[in-house]
Amino acid sequence: MDTKPPLPPFTRESAVLKVRLAEDAWNSRDPARVAQVYTEDTRWRNRAEFPAGRQQVREFLQRKWARELDYRLIKELWAHDANRIAVRFAYEFRDDSGHWFRSYGNENWEFDEHGFMTRRFASINDLPIAEGDRQFHWPLGRRPDDHPGLSDLGL
Repeated sequence: MDTKPPLPPFTRESAVLKVRLAEDAWNSRDPARVAQVYTEDTRWRNRAEFPAGRQQVREFLQRKWARELDYRLIKELWAHDANRIAVRFAYEFRDDSGHWFRSYGNENWEFDEHGFMTRRFASINDLPIAEGDRQFHWPLGRRPDDHPGLSDLGL
């Protein structure tokens, strides 16, 4: 069977790495790549949507990134336990009318013994922002290592 290291039980260092790998994948905006870290029977709660299974996650992400343009995300470890990780995050995007938003939220993750995510529960709030208030300025894709994180930005 495939694995998705780092594997539980998580240490602080392995949880931080797992969070960064998730951030990198989401910043790729590639639904197929992102969906591969979830179990076939994964369960999600994301706002008012409840995708069940890898295929529904992939379809959800396709719709998400068709609406959320110029998407840039930062995740930060909040807490961890043996096979669970809690993160806080913020991301910025614009809609097709050119209006910018910053979305803030928290996620609770649960992993199987192979490092695949079985559960993802997200709570998210959206804030309209002016383009000049954006704080995530890097080329689309992976956040550079020297770009400030959430705490550094005061978020």
